[in-house]
Amino acid sequence: MNRLVFISMVALIFIFIDLYIFQALKFITHNFSGLGKRTLYLVYWGVTLLSLSGFLIYNLGGQESLSRGMRTFFFSLLFINYFPKLFGVVFLLVDDLARAGRWVWGQLGNASLTPVASSNPSEDVISRSEFLVKTSLIATAVPALTMGYGILSGAHDYRIRRVTVTLPNLPASFDGIRIAQISDIHTGSFYNRTAVQGGVDMLLAEKPDMIFFTGDLVNNMAKEVNNYINVFEKVKAPLGVFSTLGNHDYGDYYQWPSMEAKRKNLQNVIQAHQVMGWDLLINEHRMIRQGSDQLAVLGVENWGAGRFAKYGKLNQAYQGSEEAAVKLLLSHDPSHWDAQVRPMHPDIDVMFAGHTHGFQFGIEVGNFKWSPSQYIYKQWAGLYQKDAQYLYVNRGYGYLVFPGRIGILPEITLMELKRA
Repeated sequence: MNRLVFISMVALIFIFIDLYIFQALKFITHNFSGLGKRTLYLVYWGVTLLSLSGFLIYNLGGQESLSRGMRTFFFSLLFINYFPKLFGVVFLLVDDLARAGRWVWGQLGNASLTPVASSNPSEDVISRSEFLVKTSLIATAVPALTMGYGILSGAHDYRIRRVTVTLPNLPASFDGIRIAQISDIHTGSFYNRTAVQGGVDMLLAEKPDMIFFTGDLVNNMAKEVNNYINVFEKVKAPLGVFSTLGNHDYGDYYQWPSMEAKRKNLQNVIQAHQVMGWDLLINEHRMIRQGSDQLAVLGVENWGAGRFAKYGKLNQAYQGSEEAAVKLLLSHDPSHWDAQVRPMHPDIDVMFAGHTHGFQFGIEVGNFKWSPSQYIYKQWAGLYQKDAQYLYVNRGYGYLVFPGRIGILPEITLMELKRA
């Protein structure tokens, strides 16, 4: 399908949604004063105009002319404006289907009778259900307000999650080692540099012995990280900062002018890790030594079950680490654990992953957690154990698509390894 035709069709769908919800708004406000109605309608259509303008400018080739802040603003506005309206549309459709059903029933019931003109034409009109119309507007408003709060508050409400893992084979000199993990930074989505720096300060205040980053430094393009190099280059630890690549780091979701441009972009992403002083593990490992004791840190390229890229070479990363008493693996996608890690290498003690973001939406109260992510990923947030092996899935430092978080907040993990 021609791109212009597709964009036009999407814009028409947006306009239809706006018109449909506007009918409910008019119904509810029919008793408002003239000034009140005009003000409300002006706000409604003003937000719509801004949303559609941003959508068209971005998709018709104007994205390069927009600053990162403007792109974030337009996308956030588009998301908040239309996603909640889908809930309202459902209730209005229920109302319209019910009205249509009553009309058809009335026609069938009177089909054998001689039509009699009503003295009051309005009696022949089946009116909307005020309850369903009000419900549709509430169903629109509540998600919109919730998402607005998720953008303003949840996007950078960093939480330190502490977890202890006991390993019987942990060498004595590593007993109590503290490992910090961050994942899914997605620098291309950031709009609040001060808040991002605040999260880094929280991480460094914990003084971890080692730091792991488990992929997705950018959304698509290496240049997204440029304005944040001097923020993340401050991330240091005595035993090193180790990182790996995530599915977004390869630029697979962007229309590149050539394969050479795509390869160059990946090289620039790799170089960004080097500039920040992070030890990027590309299907390789590092031996960490303290005295006569050693443990291995392994890192693989992205490997995901299903449709996700399978660049990782686990056997290559593993080779040469056999002597290490403990093996820690950085692999972006948690589906890698069940698919390859556990079956192939039962002596990999802990795998660190990210990728899911916890869907950036859900509920976490005490030990209870729920997110739509759990219907896609068997392991989607927190610590998992099978036999003697562990997997930790970080909820992510940044965000993607929706520029906020609701319930599932950005995470800095602090894992302490203890000797049994």
